[in-house]
Amino acid sequence: MLTVSELYIYPIKSLAGIAVDTAAVTSRGLQYDRRLMLVDSNNRFFTQREFPEMALLQPVIKNEGLYIHHKQNTVSPLCIPHLPAVNEMVTVTVWDDTCEGQLYDAAINEWFSKALRWPCRLVYMPDTTSREVDKRYALNNEITSFTDGYPILLIGRSSLDDLNTRLAIPIPMNRFRPNIVFTGGDPFLEDRLHQFSINGIEFTGVKPSARCVMTTINQDTISTSKEPLKTLATYRQKDNKILFGQNLVHKGDGVISIGDSIHVKTYQPAAI
Repeated sequence: MLTVSELYIYPIKSLAGIAVDTAAVTSRGLQYDRRLMLVDSNNRFFTQREFPEMALLQPVIKNEGLYIHHKQNTVSPLCIPHLPAVNEMVTVTVWDDTCEGQLYDAAINEWFSKALRWPCRLVYMPDTTSREVDKRYALNNEITSFTDGYPILLIGRSSLDDLNTRLAIPIPMNRFRPNIVFTGGDPFLEDRLHQFSINGIEFTGVKPSARCVMTTINQDTISTSKEPLKTLATYRQKDNKILFGQNLVHKGDGVISIGDSIHVKTYQPAAI
């Protein structure tokens, strides 16, 4: 039996994630997931690839807003309203995509600029913005938030366990920033999951996730090494890309929770 064992959301793209027991599934992915993003003076997205210290900024969702604290307490905590007070839209860039984002106020931007030691601004993706998934992999014009490209990322716990048997120092799941983690099945079963459902919501595996140097950043200390990419390259590389995890699109909305069963309808060929 395949069972949901962990759920994660990342309210601000590339900042630390939040483990949750239950998550609402919306048209863009899990509720709150990457609806906010930091951008530079050219309105291009910030990422841990260039600013590893983003990993040290930990969000906490509260009724009054999103609280951010620095794991090493180098700046005072910040409270961000769930919706911006500023009614100013800008065109922002995420990889090769452009879409509209709504700016937050100057005080919030100054806090992040100080924390990351680089000028930046925070933007929110309003409901009026529709960023479509790559049409080569979309099934029904699905949309996503400020993700790298897809609404949801799925990883099997056994895949990480397999990797850790090959590493001198095991690494946690947070290196791979999944939304849904499941137990059961062989390592890399997620490669082969094509159509399945969780609590009545239909999911489709559309594209293996190609991994980058972000996986080499310790999310608690921001120290870096060559792992896990060095080891993954020995058995998880295809077409010069290192694959770990499965990108999903979905149909329907609702709620998924830890402990939910995954009901597989169809399988597809393994990625590697």
